Amino acid sequence: MGYRTLQECVKDLESTGKLLRINLEVDPNLEMGAIQRRVYQAEGPALLFTNVKGCRFPMLGNLFGTLERTRYIFRDTLDDIRRLVEMKVNPMALVKDPFGYAGTVPAALHLLPKKVSGGPVLANKTTIDQLPQLKSWPDDGGAFITLPQVYSESAATPGLRHANLGMYRVQLSGGQYRQNAEIGIHYQIHRGIGVHHAEALERGVPFRVNIFVGGPPSLTVAAVMPLPEGMPELSFAGLLGGRRIEMVCRPGELPMPAQADFCITGVIDSDKTLPEGPFGDHLGYYSLVHDFPVLRVENVYHRSDAIWPFTTVGRPPQEDTSFGAFIHELTGPLIPTVVPGVHAVHAVDAAGVHPLLLAVGSERYVPYAPEREPQELLTIANAILGQGQLSLAKYLLICAQEDNPSIDIHDIPAFLRHILERVDWRRDLHFQTRTTVDTLDYSGTGLNKGSKVVIAAAGEKRRDLAVELPAGFRLPDGFGEPRICLSGILAVRGPKYAAGRECPDPHMEAFCRYFTDNDPFSAFPLIVVVDDSEFTARTLNNFLWVTFTRSNPSADIYGIGAVTACKHWGCSGPLVIDARIKPHHAPPLIDDPAIEKRVDALGAPGGPLYGII
Repeated sequence: MGYRTLQECVKDLESTGKLLRINLEVDPNLEMGAIQRRVYQAEGPALLFTNVKGCRFPMLGNLFGTLERTRYIFRDTLDDIRRLVEMKVNPMALVKDPFGYAGTVPAALHLLPKKVSGGPVLANKTTIDQLPQLKSWPDDGGAFITLPQVYSESAATPGLRHANLGMYRVQLSGGQYRQNAEIGIHYQIHRGIGVHHAEALERGVPFRVNIFVGGPPSLTVAAVMPLPEGMPELSFAGLLGGRRIEMVCRPGELPMPAQADFCITGVIDSDKTLPEGPFGDHLGYYSLVHDFPVLRVENVYHRSDAIWPFTTVGRPPQEDTSFGAFIHELTGPLIPTVVPGVHAVHAVDAAGVHPLLLAVGSERYVPYAPEREPQELLTIANAILGQGQLSLAKYLLICAQEDNPSIDIHDIPAFLRHILERVDWRRDLHFQTRTTVDTLDYSGTGLNKGSKVVIAAAGEKRRDLAVELPAGFRLPDGFGEPRICLSGILAVRGPKYAAGRECPDPHMEAFCRYFTDNDPFSAFPLIVVVDDSEFTARTLNNFLWVTFTRSNPSADIYGIGAVTACKHWGCSGPLVIDARIKPHHAPPLIDDPAIEKRVDALGAPGGPLYGII
């Protein structure tokens, strides 16, 4: 049976050597986040900080720091969840093997939350300034909750069944917030809380929100799950946790988990927003200051043995990478049931998740055609871009399973090679030039504004990819230091970006005019112009991060031999992506050297992290 409380989980992990207790005083201002990041990179244990500077509450980091530990935490329920997913994918499985699925019946009973009149979460009250003040990066605008569970209900159909539990950023201090009276709620577009907020505004009723921290680990995972429409996160938390979630339900209040460690209650001000941020975010840059909703704080509850779980958000991979891998394990088989024709989808973590989406689909249209080209794939691509958070994808690369039935969507070099061997840049680029993108992506034309491109490839291999530079290869003035990233992909250092936000860059246009479309250079069908080609080509993750977080498709894609026909843009030579840093981009996250030295000392002989980092 799963853990009822976070305390049970901590005790079990410590007894099995999966958690390290750190009793030295550690500062939540920069130091604790730096420690958690370093231990995560070393695939180390969960960390319980018992002596938090300036705070009486212990803090728990790196709980989900490895996929193996995440599986261990939910080991009692994973088989039942997999069986339920199999039944969704193939309902005949139950008919063929009813005894094999018998265990799913009691598991399904955990879907229904259990209403109670009280619980440990209500044992004590405190104030916002007494909570852990975690600041992860030097230029963060204040202290943030990094693993919040934000609960809201529909004004039209209130109740647990239509509730939303999401992980939305919460700023506790800094900026213009009145201490202990106001905190910031930052939620991105296409989030469930936004629907509830709109309903409350339309009906003119107070928009009440509860913020939970801690509690059963299944609640934290449920808050980030991309669940099907109609399945409440609380129900999934019960299924994953192996027991019904106990919810304290009292008249005039929103429900709260009886076993949560903390709960902040309040009302989002209908007439007020305040600047929120900056905050080091999952694209590897700071999300900048923008106006976001304000929560008027009413109560701050906590249990007597409360523990404050936290994580650090930053350039992937980070702890949320394990979240993503775990979520894919659970939900990956469901994707074909949501979008017909799709076999697999992979949001690439190293590229910041939303900027790059890879997909494998079917290409069954016109099977008698002498040459197969993307047709059904385009229908599938449009369907993918209409699905929840997948709609925030900036680059969607999709190929036909029929061309290689064994293609592995998680083998990124092989997937890119398959695409580049087949793509026809004259035909296979499909843009959405004025649309929504991830709120945290500053490569576009404004907040939430940018473009998308679908790159669809189907049919026989049309070219061999270069793995070395051709003899006599030259670059135009201002460009240099070519480096091969992958087969057929070349990074080139370009001059510093100097064009306007939506203006064609003359350096890029001159670069493309320098070559002919049948130049030997064309064996590199993808060229990326960057500020530092050596860094970009050094690792796969560097290439993915630089290329897809620093470019806006409609503004930053160029081509050799480019032509527009009937409003369709393409090129007969290589595709060129301008992935240089632009003036409107957010600054990248950089560690504080003094803090890193302090972390190094903890890993020296005699330190608590010796042998781990």
